[in-house]
Amino acid sequence: MFAATTLTLAAIDLGGIVWWLLVGLIAGALASLVMRGGGYGIVGDIVVGLVGALIGGFLASLVGLGGYGFIGTTIVAFIGACILIAILRAVSGSTRRV
Repeated sequence: MFAATTLTLAAIDLGGIVWWLLVGLIAGALASLVMRGGGYGIVGDIVVGLVGALIGGFLASLVGLGGYGFIGTTIVAFIGACILIAILRAVSGSTRRV
């Protein structure tokens, strides 16, 4: 009557961490360029990219899309990072243009 559910945890290893840091850096840096900002530095771009990956992944799952492989994951993270930067600018009232 009830379906059995299993919880699987992703294995966290050095390769996985490096993978996500690389995706975060690329997505954050590209989003900073596209959103016409000065960027947030390497660490800031990584954080924006990683949080953007969470936002993009959540939104992609809502519409039934997914990012597969390095390119797909980076695209989803990039879209999420652009959304995050737009939200940060709206909340902070920043209108700087470069």
